[in-house]
Amino acid sequence: MNKLFLLLVFSISTILADAQKIKIGQAPIKVKSVVQKTTEAIWVGNQPSLDDVVKGLKEALSIGADSSVKKLSVTDGFFKKDAIKILMPPEAVKVESSLRKVGAGKLVDDAILTMNRAAESATADVKDIFFEAIKNMTINDGMKILKGDSIAATRYLKSTTTIQLTQKIKPIVEIALKKVNATKYWSDVFKEYNRFSVKKINPDLASFVTEKTIDGLFFSIGEEEQKIRKDPAAQVTDLLKKVFGK
Repeated sequence: MNKLFLLLVFSISTILADAQKIKIGQAPIKVKSVVQKTTEAIWVGNQPSLDDVVKGLKEALSIGADSSVKKLSVTDGFFKKDAIKILMPPEAVKVESSLRKVGAGKLVDDAILTMNRAAESATADVKDIFFEAIKNMTINDGMKILKGDSIAATRYLKSTTTIQLTQKIKPIVEIALKKVNATKYWSDVFKEYNRFSVKKINPDLASFVTEKTIDGLFFSIGEEEQKIRKDPAAQVTDLLKKVFGK
């Protein structure tokens, strides 16, 4: 994005703000027509239109979401990616350390593996939630994203889908945890630990794994967004090249 584009964003943002206050006679200003005229006056040459920019953002998010779901929903999608691998929750670190000291390390390793397997299983069926939020992105949303940082689109997607994702993922996680005996391993871990500790621990495993699954999804989508913004090789369509190309 060059200085000409930033000028467009600033100009339209100013118009939209002023349009809330100014009236011609009794009729409100027609913001859409003003935006169109400003766009025509500022955009020249082979620059993308405002409509192209919003469509480009939607396409970038759709590609990023689709790619992330495909990568994370396979075996080891979470488990072998250090940045998002699900480990013991903070309140259980002491548990893990204590169990390893008494020779129960395999018990801990089994619990960690099965948490990641649950996340991989739960990730497979969430694309529709992402695509619906992307479809509903407005021009104002797009302008805010363009004025944001390199993962602003990912932040938008997170803010509009986290509730639905939690509702969708948690039941799947619960089933997946039971399917791979994670609840058994988790129970065994804390049963073993509680033998040696006066303070008993019983965290909500399904909620913890659900939260970490969602965090992992958005971490991956953010990586994809940064690639599309910066790497010509990741701009795989003409529209992406037009919007994000230098």
